[in-house]
Amino acid sequence: MRGFMNGKALGLLAGAALGAMAADNGPLVIPAAPDLGFGVLKAQDAAAARAKAEELARIGGAQPDPAKVQSLWREDRILADEVADTISLGHPEAARLLAVARGNGPAPSAQPAWLKDEKVPLAARANVAVAYARALSNRRIHEDALEALKPFKPEQVADPATYLFHRAVSEHALVMKAEASATLERLLGDMPELPERYRALGSLMALDVQTWRDKDLGWVSRKMEQITRRLDNLRGGKQTQKIQKEVVLRLDEMIKELENQQKNQSGSNGGNCPNGGQQEGQPGNTVQPSSPQQDSIGGQGGGKGDVDGKKAVEIAEVWGKLPDRERAQAMRDLAARAPAKYRETLEIYFKKLNEAGPAKPVR
Repeated sequence: MRGFMNGKALGLLAGAALGAMAADNGPLVIPAAPDLGFGVLKAQDAAAARAKAEELARIGGAQPDPAKVQSLWREDRILADEVADTISLGHPEAARLLAVARGNGPAPSAQPAWLKDEKVPLAARANVAVAYARALSNRRIHEDALEALKPFKPEQVADPATYLFHRAVSEHALVMKAEASATLERLLGDMPELPERYRALGSLMALDVQTWRDKDLGWVSRKMEQITRRLDNLRGGKQTQKIQKEVVLRLDEMIKELENQQKNQSGSNGGNCPNGGQQEGQPGNTVQPSSPQQDSIGGQGGGKGDVDGKKAVEIAEVWGKLPDRERAQAMRDLAARAPAKYRETLEIYFKKLNEAGPAKPVR
């Protein structure tokens, strides 16, 4: 088998896909690939791909060193990287953009002009874009990876499986349900010779996408993962703030929904505590407040780890008055009562907000 993905990237992706599955969804079943249709794709033969890559390198103005070319084509490398690196021997700008994408420095600030230069052969730009996007995808810089791939088609590259897989990874990470589903359908359905690692992880992503529901707690969790990733990559600008506002708005709505649920439960119990609980002052009541609840301080009673409607009501009543740090603490309190499968994501997100300092963008 030619080449392997970065082990950390494989682990992160598999963990994310499996972790998003609800415990009550039943056993994991990998779906069979659908019947192959008109758009069947196949990787180019390695010898033909190498010859074409060397030709594209010469078009760039340099005669590739045979020894250097030979060193690039190895069994432990994937076809997309071999082709792109061979092409870059004749295109210094391509070599530079690949070095930036694969490095540990700051992410690229803009889409490389070389990928858009129509004076450069389309085949050269398309194949380099795949290796470039793969490097960014492995660094979790999914916005730029997707932008690099969009101008090209899998039919235009030597390694369509890598194109489709990393496009799907980026669309999945960016919570683009329709787009990810369409890309995964092509990956799993139109590639009869798909590498097993791509088929396994692609199937996990396809199963995960099927569980997505709009604006539920899973949606909030995925958006928070997206924000955390952007902050890790020093992308704290307007786009990150837009996503954060979406999250805060949805959390506001959830709090309001819990408040209304609490009121309905109180009304249906004839004024008694929700769910048939003890009224204040009756025997068996374990929490006896000595003074009215303060606006920004949560109650001290014990709980079962579920989202507490009363707690949500208290937060909702003072939400607009709370400073950023206290809002974060309030949401963290709610996160502690969230289902276990989302708790870690929520906790990481709130920790990241606290580390952001005074200019936290939860506004």
